[in-house]
Amino acid sequence: MYNFFNFQGFTPWSFFVDMGMIFGLILVGKLIRVKVKLVQKLFIPPSLIAGLLGLALGPNGLGWLPFSNNLSSYAAVMIALVFGTLPLSSPKSSVKEVVTRVGPMWIYAQIGMLVQWGIMGLFGLYVLKMIWPELNGAFGAMLPTGYYGGHGTAAAIGGAFKNMGWDDAMSLGMTTATVGVVMAIVGGLVIIKRAAKKNQTAFITDFKDLPNELRTGLLPKDKRDDVGQSTTSSISIETLTFHFALVFFVALLGYILSVAVKHWCSGMQAPYNNLELPVFSCSFIMGLILKKIFDRTNVTDYICPKTTQRIGSFFTDLLVACGVASIKLAVIVKFWVPLVVLLVVGTIVVYAITFYFGKHLAHNYWFERSIFAWGWWTGTMAMGIALERIVDPEMKSKTLDDYALAYLPIAPVEIILITLVPIAFTAGWGNWLMYACLIFSALLLWLAFKMKWWSKKAMIK
Repeated sequence: MYNFFNFQGFTPWSFFVDMGMIFGLILVGKLIRVKVKLVQKLFIPPSLIAGLLGLALGPNGLGWLPFSNNLSSYAAVMIALVFGTLPLSSPKSSVKEVVTRVGPMWIYAQIGMLVQWGIMGLFGLYVLKMIWPELNGAFGAMLPTGYYGGHGTAAAIGGAFKNMGWDDAMSLGMTTATVGVVMAIVGGLVIIKRAAKKNQTAFITDFKDLPNELRTGLLPKDKRDDVGQSTTSSISIETLTFHFALVFFVALLGYILSVAVKHWCSGMQAPYNNLELPVFSCSFIMGLILKKIFDRTNVTDYICPKTTQRIGSFFTDLLVACGVASIKLAVIVKFWVPLVVLLVVGTIVVYAITFYFGKHLAHNYWFERSIFAWGWWTGTMAMGIALERIVDPEMKSKTLDDYALAYLPIAPVEIILITLVPIAFTAGWGNWLMYACLIFSALLLWLAFKMKWWSKKAMIK
């Protein structure tokens, strides 16, 4: 039988086929959402269903769908485009308002990362290794490697450890990353359902009270609204073309900024020579700069916020589907018993960190921000976005806006940790690095109290 998808290398047609299959799976996911009651009860988005189908039927599963090797790279591009839309659709706000709103989010996210690394790294050194002396001292650090870092960080740290003589690190990191994705999806949906019943959500109520259109995702004729306003004449340029052009241009500027920072830092001494600002954060920054320029001119008058929001939602669906479908499952696990212990304890720790600190530092819409953090800190940012869209379909909580800015001071810390963890544990001072993570977290917590960012009780709105 002739193979219609036998391309030599990556070509534009490879991308075409990848997108065609992804969009086809999204349609199948939508059909499943409409017809299957269990899926409706769990509020699983069609994009997530598409990703899971792609994972099961693609090269990492049964191999029935011929996705290219570049499928995993699409999610990073989609994230940059998603964050490029956010400033274009945001209203005017003062610098003081932004700092006040983002400051607690930064401390929350930074503590979430550092405490996860610190506690689990020390748990591996002083508990697991005491029970199983044959374990590598960095065994506990494999939990945040996969949970917080995802498959990308697992590959980076695992590769570094392999070069230093620990061959099992890659498999262990990939395994924790895979389990983390499962916990993000399944655990997140369970948490959302429970929170809705307790009236802890701002935009959805008890699942039983939700109208049928929210369960199926199909709007009746009397509840349909316009996608957006036409701000340009189609004689000159289509409105969608104009808005897509703005979004892609913002993302391109973000990419250029990210590459420029990486190039500038490459001439510095280690570990700063590996510093790289994520493209999505840079896209958000460039979007903010252009938005300020547009606000001072009449360009803003021709930008439809609803249209840019729809474009952002479009790319979000794609990134969730592509991100999940491209997961590389780890199949080799040598020390399954201590690994199970590590995963159970790690999940409990991450849950406690996420929702305890979220109630006090996430401020307005604490649950919406916390469930995003849960998806991010156990799986990937794509999982966080997927869960966020369930509880906040119209993105009114501004969780993603705040996260994009909050991640900027976090990124250097994350790069330093990824660089130092293999070196520190191999050299025998991994415990001190983990202690430093906890001490830094304590200082941040003190700053939160000093700045009066610590709330005594959770605020739903």
